[in-house]
Amino acid sequence: MAKRNHMNIWQFGALVPPMLLVALAPAQARDRNVDVAPYLEVQQVLVADLNNGTDVLTYTSVAAGIDTSLQTRQAEAQVSLRYERRFFYQDNIGDDDILSGLARGSVQVVPNALSLEAGGIATRSRVDIRGEAPSNTVGDFDNLTQAYSVYAGPSLATNVGALDVTANYRVGYTKVEADDAIVLAPGQPAIDVFDDSVTHSANASIGMRPGPLPVGWTVSGGYEREDADQLDQRFEEKYVRADVTVPVSPTLALVGGVGYEDIEISERDALRDVNGDPVIGNDGRVVTDPASPRLLAYDQDGIIWDAGVLWRPSRRTSLEARVGRRYGSTTYYGSLGYQPNENTSLGIAVYDTVSGFGGLLNDNLSNLGTSFISNRNPLSGEFNGCAFGQTSSFCFNDALQSAASSSFRARGVNGQLTYARAGWSTGIGVGYTRRRFFAAQTGGLANIDGLVDENYYANFFIGKDINARSSFDANVYANLLDSGFPGAGEVLGLGTNAAYYYQFLPGLQGTAAVGLDSFHQDGFESELTASALLGLRYDF
Repeated sequence: MAKRNHMNIWQFGALVPPMLLVALAPAQARDRNVDVAPYLEVQQVLVADLNNGTDVLTYTSVAAGIDTSLQTRQAEAQVSLRYERRFFYQDNIGDDDILSGLARGSVQVVPNALSLEAGGIATRSRVDIRGEAPSNTVGDFDNLTQAYSVYAGPSLATNVGALDVTANYRVGYTKVEADDAIVLAPGQPAIDVFDDSVTHSANASIGMRPGPLPVGWTVSGGYEREDADQLDQRFEEKYVRADVTVPVSPTLALVGGVGYEDIEISERDALRDVNGDPVIGNDGRVVTDPASPRLLAYDQDGIIWDAGVLWRPSRRTSLEARVGRRYGSTTYYGSLGYQPNENTSLGIAVYDTVSGFGGLLNDNLSNLGTSFISNRNPLSGEFNGCAFGQTSSFCFNDALQSAASSSFRARGVNGQLTYARAGWSTGIGVGYTRRRFFAAQTGGLANIDGLVDENYYANFFIGKDINARSSFDANVYANLLDSGFPGAGEVLGLGTNAAYYYQFLPGLQGTAAVGLDSFHQDGFESELTASALLGLRYDF
């Protein structure tokens, strides 16, 4: 009986991608648990430029938000949404509105079979990886813009006799607001800023676990398309493949697959002026020539394959590693999940994918799961670094390292470790990502084609409930950005903050926070800022 238990662990995982295990698993029997916490905040913030002692910025912030979690037999959801209005006292800085939020939800339409999934994020994104990289967005910065992304769709996981059948579809929308021109080093060309896109993604699989046959097998196929407004860019991917799982022991299996994939990325040319240069619109983006024929930016089709191992010694540990051929070169990917107890969780993922900006945000959201840990910067009110889910983390400074409009190949690794016990909560997120951009060599973004940018990041947070009335938390974060543009230097951002919270009355909480942030951009003077905040929050 123990042997059969072990086999079920990896048999199911071999047929369903790890990122879908939480979304497609049957809801566990549990009592209804609903927590809805709307709140209002008023804060006074001071920001001092330590490189220029006379430059002090003050403003008042008024914010409204809601934090919600839902756990029932048929539905799971978590939502954190915050709107903030900043009133500046300096004449040269206008008042500011900021919307930040993260949400994931799942509702079972047919128990243990069909569910509806949805997710969304509202946050800040860097515009250009070569520009300012503030780790704390309190203050007046040039290289930040607002980004939004949402998706929704059904997911199916059921059995037809001995066959396992899965399918899912989602439609997503991503929008990046227009931003003023940013300050770059002399001679550096501007990149085109992403505007908006609509993404469609669908896939299905049918397979059988080892048992009736000595090996497990799966046949799957998928289609993804992203239509972006900028230069009428189009990303289109189609694939079909077959996979086998060969048991070696009760906890170890060899896995492999072969298939066919076709990816095409195309765009229209930019409208040209009398000198043949691309026309730039009032929003700072390249203007599309609607009469232009479609230009190929990336065209890759052919046989794809991969092989590796799947190790699942228990329901708390899972390791998968594969190597193969895809995107015209060798590819590596895999994942490690380890949860020794209910208080500790470790996850590591190695990835290799071709995507657009909107598709990447939608993929990260869908991977996060419907229960996650995230904390906000006590000074800016925005999300700090990463959100930690049961099977995947979503690191904002990774996915939002720049809002370039061109599609890209992204390769990297990210890791997360969380611990919560006896009032303590701790999380660590580290990672590296490398993106290579695609653009038509005769189009308006020819200078982007082949460009490689890299991002190294690390985030750490710790929090503690001191007693029934008070608590504290602290954060440390770092980013090292390398744009790949000739002559463009690296950008290093570092920061830390700490906050103390005290409950004066039921629902009324006071906050005191301090922070220190810096970034160094080659070719520019380094910046070092100190921040302080006093605030009141009322939870209804």
